[in-house]
Amino acid sequence: MSTYAIIETGGKQLRVEPGRFYDVCHFAPLKPGTLDPNVEISIHRVLLIRHESATNSGHPWLKGAIVKGRILQPCRGRKITIYKMHSKKKMRRKLGYRQDLVRFVVDSIRLDGEEFYR
Repeated sequence: MSTYAIIETGGKQLRVEPGRFYDVCHFAPLKPGTLDPNVEISIHRVLLIRHESATNSGHPWLKGAIVKGRILQPCRGRKITIYKMHSKKKMRRKLGYRQDLVRFVVDSIRLDGEEFYR
């Protein structure tokens, strides 16, 4: 466990490491048309950075902390089945829903101009 950061995106907190890919609901600053592959992204909402034994945390976010990465591809999540039924009323409704996701890879974690790799 050398270097990782905790970021906030899509209303959720996510633990990220350089060189790994993650699926998130959406990126707020990006419009749906700009989710092309190899688009560079930078996330400024970094809550915590851990590098070897040093831990830096912010209140609520770290100043000068950036997680840089790029979009690999837009994708869709698993199908969620919603089934509603009222007994003795002959009412049954079955719906399915798939969340639109974005898969991105973390290239580097930066704090005050110093880059951390894996």
